[in-house]
Amino acid sequence: MVQQSISKKMLPESLDTIEDYMKRNIGLGKSFDLGVRKLKILRKDIHIYYVNGLCDTQFIINLFEELVEINDHEKLSTNVFGIVENRLIHQSVNRIKSMDELVDQVLSGLIVVVVEGEREGLVVDVRSYPGRQPQEPDTEKVVRGARDGYTENIIVNTALTRRRIRDEKLRFEIMKIGERSKTDVAIGYIEDVADPDLVEIIKRELKSIETDGLTMGDKTVEEFMLKQGYNPFPLVRYSERPDVVSAHILEGHVVIFVDTSPSVMITPTTFFHHVQHAEEYRQSPTVGTFVRWVRFIGIFTSIFFLPLWFLFVLEPDLLPGRLAFIGPNETTNIPIIAQLFIADIGIEFLRMAAVHTPTSLSTAMGLIAAVLIGQIAIDVGLFVPEVILYVAVAGIGSFMTPSYELGIANKIVRLILLALVAIFHVPGYVIGVTLFILLLASIRSLNIPYFWPFLPFSPMAFLKILVRQSVPGSKLRPSITHSRNRYREPSNS
Repeated sequence: MVQQSISKKMLPESLDTIEDYMKRNIGLGKSFDLGVRKLKILRKDIHIYYVNGLCDTQFIINLFEELVEINDHEKLSTNVFGIVENRLIHQSVNRIKSMDELVDQVLSGLIVVVVEGEREGLVVDVRSYPGRQPQEPDTEKVVRGARDGYTENIIVNTALTRRRIRDEKLRFEIMKIGERSKTDVAIGYIEDVADPDLVEIIKRELKSIETDGLTMGDKTVEEFMLKQGYNPFPLVRYSERPDVVSAHILEGHVVIFVDTSPSVMITPTTFFHHVQHAEEYRQSPTVGTFVRWVRFIGIFTSIFFLPLWFLFVLEPDLLPGRLAFIGPNETTNIPIIAQLFIADIGIEFLRMAAVHTPTSLSTAMGLIAAVLIGQIAIDVGLFVPEVILYVAVAGIGSFMTPSYELGIANKIVRLILLALVAIFHVPGYVIGVTLFILLLASIRSLNIPYFWPFLPFSPMAFLKILVRQSVPGSKLRPSITHSRNRYREPSNS
């Protein structure tokens, strides 16, 4: 109880009391990476607490040199704390007053300087988190465009964003979430553009998260914040590209950075946010519109094409005479519906195997899958050739979906439609498609209609979805974000 009361109060004047608390509660002396450096400056003891691996050693050495030189250049003084603070040559030096703050800052990778007889400490941000350099994300590659991408370091990620938006109203508000992990989470927005109610809702939801840690990063935050349950459709958009995130911030969206996560959450988002790609805006409006339409067709195919073909197999009378060739010409002992499920789930097997296969072996695995498995399965009569063809077309459509989460959700819908068609034929297909549209129309993400601008219908916004407008012609921000300033030009703000 004594140790707990110490943590809630101001820093003790005795350095021995602080050190004893660190040994008993934080593991000083047991954890090899947690340490303390003791100096004597102007006849007063000074302790510096740090965590190896999270600090930049060279910065710390430079600070220590400055502190040690105080004994050579300064006279004895009662204001040792002020002299030390003045000699900490770093742009980020702050004061703390409690043991809780000391522990949180040290475990976050900062160093804390405490002076004998003082009830305050000095925090110096010398963090140097281990991690990789910014590089192009594998899932959001473009032919032309920036090659930098977010990393697992929240400081680097916010810097990459601020580099693109040098606006005085850009805000990054940071907080710690997780009783044990104390993970840094920051929300980014433009103060005079983003909806203040949306900002407050997100901040309130983040602060209400009660868990021991965010080891799974942004996905854990999403599940706590949106309470998605078993709804397969993504309610936030993830992106690892700073240019994509910056463009959404300028539209009035609020983004969430989670330390240790290379992807950033964009809120609020609709279904159509997940079907757009940066490549569309790296080409001319005509080419961008063409690419967008090809992608739309691919996504549409991934959901409806395979169940529709299976419906024609079951009901060949629905086909006009010129399309009578559609359907398998061969028969096997395995029902078509079983073949479709086996082939579709088999593609998922291959996708998972490709994720876990080393790059040097992935090409060989692809050849085995394409040549041996597919062809032999046809030769032995397990599949008819048409099943392989149409399942492959639907699979390609899934891979064309920019959002990985949406692609998986669409595959689940496709399998459900196949099952409904197998049981109820035409009514099953019609009912399944209707329920799918109603499901999308009923979903709300942070109180935003998920199927906007199709439902509720907004003609001008829906036109912008279908046609990629030129940047000079996009003068209004999307109304779905309820931005405080609808116009992009500063003169109209």
